[in-house]
Amino acid sequence: MEAYSLSPFLIFVIAVVAVMAVIVLSGVKQVPQAEQWTVERFGRYVRTLPPGLRLIVPIIDRIGQRLSMRETVLDIPSQDVISQDNATITADGVAFFQVVDSPRAAYEVQNLKGAMINLALTNIRSVLGAMSLDDILSKRDDINARLLQVIDTATNPWGVKVTRVEIKDLRPPADLVEAMGRQMKAERDKRAEVLQAEGDKQSAILRAEGLKQAAILEAEGRREAAFRDAEAREREAQAEAHATASVSAAIAAGDMNAINYFVAQKYVNAIGDLAAAPNQRVVLFPVEASSLIGSLGGIAEIAKSVFGRDGGKPSMPAEAVPVAAAADDSTETAAPARASVPKAGD
Repeated sequence: MEAYSLSPFLIFVIAVVAVMAVIVLSGVKQVPQAEQWTVERFGRYVRTLPPGLRLIVPIIDRIGQRLSMRETVLDIPSQDVISQDNATITADGVAFFQVVDSPRAAYEVQNLKGAMINLALTNIRSVLGAMSLDDILSKRDDINARLLQVIDTATNPWGVKVTRVEIKDLRPPADLVEAMGRQMKAERDKRAEVLQAEGDKQSAILRAEGLKQAAILEAEGRREAAFRDAEAREREAQAEAHATASVSAAIAAGDMNAINYFVAQKYVNAIGDLAAAPNQRVVLFPVEASSLIGSLGGIAEIAKSVFGRDGGKPSMPAEAVPVAAAADDSTETAAPARASVPKAGD
């Protein structure tokens, strides 16, 4: 039995078919999601392949650039920046960008990420160099907004949209940080002293207001007391004037008991003054009982004439008659009496 062998023609056909299959399969491309591929024909861009199963002309067409359409994070390395007030500060950042036009991103710039990093470094130096150290440390949002605007405008011809630019870290020199700490402490001490002074000032003002109100109230109290005292003296003077007028009327009418009223009043007041004298303990003086009783009787007669009027005529209380009679019938004088007046507090 003869061995089975392939003819050279059959081998050629098989090789041609295999090569054709390889060539056809090389024209079938599967583009992943969120990517776009550029197609070049003899080195010239012709079209862009979106995600999915795509076909190109084998041998003639080839894939140029494979671009991701997702938002990409770009780290900006740290660098030393000199501020407007000649302070050296180390700054780094991060940028977020997205390719929106794949042909321009592939052919308008070489090494897109490197170009964006250098552009970000340059603009960070420009923006921070135009600001003072205090503004750099306190206005980070303004710095981010200015960097975003400048870098996005510069990368727009490259088919790239910069979405965010953030400054990650700002590090002043160690000696400057120490000086800033001392300055902050001094500012806080100054603020504390100012607040203490304001508190003392408010306290002094409130105390002065309190003393003022107290003085005003005290003066108003003295004024009211003086007014009340004057009113009391005025009423007392009116009463005295009324009594004097009544006594004068009684004297004018021929009633001599009115004079006895004044004598008895002065006599009793004089005895009270003698008893209240601080330098006397024993006082000896004559007391005429009939004269004193007569004076009291005169007082009773005046009281009857002033307060006991009945039908226009003065009325005489029953008990006043014996007293007056005793005063008129008395013919003997009492012997001198010895009165002992103790001192107050003995």
